[in-house]
Order: sequence, then structure tokens, then C-alpha cells
Amino acid sequence: MPAVAIVGGGASGSLTAVHLLRRATTSGVPLRVALIDRDGRHGMGQAYATADPRHLLNAGAAAMSGLADDPGHLRRWTRRIGLEPAGPESAGPAFIPRGEYGRYLRELLDDVAGRALPGGRLARLTGTVTALTRPDPYGPVRVHLANGGRIDADAVVLATGDRPPAAGRATAPGRRHIADPWAPGALAPLHDGAPVLILGTGLTMVDVAISVLGAHPDTVVYAVSRHGLLPRRHRCTPAPPVEAPIPEGELRLSGLLAAVRTAVTAAGGDWHGVVDALRPRVPSLWARLSVEDRRRFLTLVARYWEVHRHRIPPATADRIEGFRAAGRLRLLRGRLLSAAPGPDEVTVRLAEDGGERELRVGWFVNGTGPAADVGGDPLLRGLVAAGLARFDPLRLGLDADETGAVLDGAGRPHERIFALGPPLRGLRYETTAIPEIRAQAAALAPRVLHAVASAPVPAQAGPAARTPAVHRDGAPATGARAPAT
Repeated sequence: MPAVAIVGGGASGSLTAVHLLRRATTSGVPLRVALIDRDGRHGMGQAYATADPRHLLNAGAAAMSGLADDPGHLRRWTRRIGLEPAGPESAGPAFIPRGEYGRYLRELLDDVAGRALPGGRLARLTGTVTALTRPDPYGPVRVHLANGGRIDADAVVLATGDRPPAAGRATAPGRRHIADPWAPGALAPLHDGAPVLILGTGLTMVDVAISVLGAHPDTVVYAVSRHGLLPRRHRCTPAPPVEAPIPEGELRLSGLLAAVRTAVTAAGGDWHGVVDALRPRVPSLWARLSVEDRRRFLTLVARYWEVHRHRIPPATADRIEGFRAAGRLRLLRGRLLSAAPGPDEVTVRLAEDGGERELRVGWFVNGTGPAADVGGDPLLRGLVAAGLARFDPLRLGLDADETGAVLDGAGRPHERIFALGPPLRGLRYETTAIPEIRAQAAALAPRVLHAVASAPVPAQAGPAARTPAVHRDGAPATGARAPAT
């Protein structure tokens, strides 16, 4: 029976499992899927594991269905459980709590798994994948776990999600330095009322500030970044799309930016419709830019694109504006020189307007968002070292073909190793949000099923060849194929 291992159990991995199992069921293929998550947050990942109800989706529910062929699926679910009042699908955007969206993904997983063909199974495993190997070049891919367990799978999908924030050279480790605010329980100590400095002013800062400031009435948060830019607010009524007149043929970054400016001017200065129309075109436009222009975009333009593209709900924007008006959230434009944690405080030095400033705070939080260079990921780095994969030219992720098949060290598409979501950021750039991920998952499903259809049958006979033992911690025993539990 064909088996697929999915590395990463967050939104990317969960939607991959959903679309694989749905496709397998309609195709009459009993498929076993192992969904492996490091922290056991299957269906949630770091994005939707939050228990803070003030952390809202940064897009309306109408855009966040988990099913590529059923855009109204999430909204029907929110109405059924009472998150939204019953009404027409055209009602305004509903920005539901992110924790509820995690619940939606888990229920979607359960529903699809329950409809699998006899013999088809979904196993949710908790563990850290450390390596992939091919003991037999014509056989399955072996997935190695940190506890010594391993799984043999006919295909592997890398759905590892975003990387933790990069550790800056200017910071020193310490109890009062929160290196990854989305690690389980990371923010709990910050509810003591001590002042907090957050490095970064993007979406991560917004979430951390809302949690910390809402937990204690005396807390003050300093947020610092080079540009000092905050994410823009969503409009209550979405603007109609406005197409930018982007030239055909060879594309330069300067020509792309000129076309966007022209479209904004033609829209009377309203950029919302221009950005929304541009978003689905980003992967193809990104592919047309030279590597040097892509690098220039990351250096000069990316931050401005992000604050307009990754907007926050009106309720969230109101909270942030209220905290700023009360003096509890203080936005600083500058550069971090050093952060030295001590036993009771952190001494932070900033470069501001040609001078320096020193702050003493109770906590220092790295809120810079996902690390840009995936070379720090030990699994991906190991795949590259083994020749099973290679980084894209900017090292934003892995190199792959248009179907998501990972390219090996020689540039050949791998027939059994695939990727989607954030690991493909270097190829697509816009690949981290649900609309892009669900579309990739739907497109990848038939490609993966085709790959496993040609998988060799194990030489062993009998049930033991198909049904592995499982350790008490949920990791498969050595020599196991993808779990059937």
C-alpha cells in the first residue's frame, strides 16, 4: 500500500495531507499518510497554535478556505459553530481568531481522514526529522527521526513552514532574551509588567505586543526596526482589483515598480486594489526577474511590499493605535547595536539618527519574523550536503521544478521528494499564505500520487511488511514504513 511522509504538521503539511487524502479517495487509492510535527501541533503549527483570542487572522474568512475547490468551506464552518452570524456569503470580511482557524484545520483533517478508503490512514506523529536518505536508489525514501526511529515512505513532502527568527550577532543568549516568540510557552514570562523591547515592527511584533500589553496594565513595549514601518490596515470594504500595466517580455525591477506606480496613480492614489491584483501574479513576475533584481528587491523594496501586502484587521489596528496613543507601545526607528541580557534586565544599545541610545528593559524579544536564509535549517542543510537537494540562488529555500519536485545537487527533479509553501519562497516569493499553499497542495496531490503508484512493493510478505510497530512516544520503530495507526 503506498505511503507518504509529510515533514511538518502545520498549515502547509495539514493542507497537503487533506488534498492528498481527498485525491487518493476519489482516485480509488488507499493511501497511508504520516504527518510529522516537531511540537505535536498538528493542524496548527506556530501560526495557529495561539490561545490568545485577540490574535486574529490577517485575512477575511472568505479567503481562507482550506479546500482549493470549495472557497466557501471555511465560512460555512464559522457560521455553523457560531463564529459568524448566518447571512449571505457576500457579507463583509470576518477576521476570526487564529486559534479557531487551527481548530478548523484539525477538524478538516479529521473529516478527510475519516472518509479515506479502507486501508487508507492518517497518522499524526510527534518528532523531529533529522535526515532523509535513499539506502536503495530505486527504493523508498527513509525518514530519520531524532529519537532514532525511522520511516520508509514512497514519497516525502517537505512542508516545514517558516524558519524561526535568525539569531542576530548583536544579541547574547540569556533567560530574558526570547529568541523565538512562537516557541511553546515563550511569552508566558513576559506578563510580569516589566518593560519589553521587540526587535521588528511587523506582524510578529503586532501579535507579541497585543499579548504582552493585554496581560498587564503597567507594561510598556518598545518596538524598533530600521524603517519603523507598521503593517497597514485592511479596509472594511475591499477595493476592486486594479491591474498594473506590466510590460511583456524581459522584466526589470525598475519597470515593474514603474508599472505599479502608474496603476496607483490611475486609481487616485489608492494602492489597495493594485496590491490585491498584483498578489496572484507575484510568482510569475518573480520568475521573470533576474537573480540580481530579486536580490535588489529584497534589499530595497521588500519591506514596503510587506507592510502593504500583509495587512492587519481593523480591530487589530485599533488596538495598536490605542496602545500607541496611551504611550504603552513606543515605535523606534533605528538599528540594534547590542542586547546584553543580565539576571534581572537587558541592556539594549540602539543607533538612532546618527546617535546612540541605551535602554534597560525587562525582556528582549526577537520579533524579526522568519529567518531569510534557510541554510540554518539542519534538515535542509543536510539534504543539500547529501546531494538530494540544492538551495535556490538566494538561499531563501530549496530549488524545485514547477510541480514542486525538489531538484537534486545536479539540478534533476527528484521523483520522490517534493516541497511546498515557505521552502519554495526563493522560487515563488509569495508562498506563505493559505491561498497560495492550498493551491500548491491541490496541484501537488496528483503529482505525488503518480510517484507512489510506481513505488516498488517491499520484498517482505505478510502484515509485518505493511504495519509497523510504534514507540510509546509516537515515533515509528526502526525499519517501519509509514504508520498505519
